[in-house]
Amino acid sequence: MNDLAVELAGERVLLLAQKALVWPAQRMLVVADIHFGKAAAFRSLGVPVPRGTTTENLLALDALVERYGVRQIVFLGDFLHARAAHARATQAALLAWRGRHPDLALTLVRGNHDLHAGDPARELDIDLVDEPYQVGPFAFCHHPDLAAPGYVLAGHVHPVFVLATRFDALRLPCFVLGTSRMILPSFGAFTGGHVVAPESGDQIYVSSGEAIHSVR
Repeated sequence: MNDLAVELAGERVLLLAQKALVWPAQRMLVVADIHFGKAAAFRSLGVPVPRGTTTENLLALDALVERYGVRQIVFLGDFLHARAAHARATQAALLAWRGRHPDLALTLVRGNHDLHAGDPARELDIDLVDEPYQVGPFAFCHHPDLAAPGYVLAGHVHPVFVLATRFDALRLPCFVLGTSRMILPSFGAFTGGHVVAPESGDQIYVSSGEAIHSVR
């Protein structure tokens, strides 16, 4: 299945195979760690990495906005990767995307990379907030270990889970659902991942890119 419905803090939310979350009652898309401009930052240091990740990220957002009738997007930190993300080509792509979605309400909960990269261009019309950002029963954060009222939705970790057999192993991005917080996988292309060791009571849902599967 492309998405999976779960109940968090009395609200029905959808975990998406595209590594994001939808809160249908609010027509809200929640995205963690998109890291716009990361590839550009690496290229500025002379590291030969693929181009096109900004376009890939924006097309992925386009598809989800259309499919789920999204009216607002909350970015859980690390919208921009570094100051190199302010490069002309990256900014032009972001502004063109914003021009296609002028009515979308955008909110960025600042993360650690945002503090170094600087705020997004004013023309993107993004509401900038510090964590925790409270909406209903949820506290939208970047850091999952932040003490906050409400059920925490966070990123920062880029969680992946290892599915292993005797002969092979596969690393898949995952959602980590605990009793008081959920960690979302990183949405951005070219962002890597950190293998997580689930804590007691955690549920793990992995994304194959096309479906969501419960593994713990």
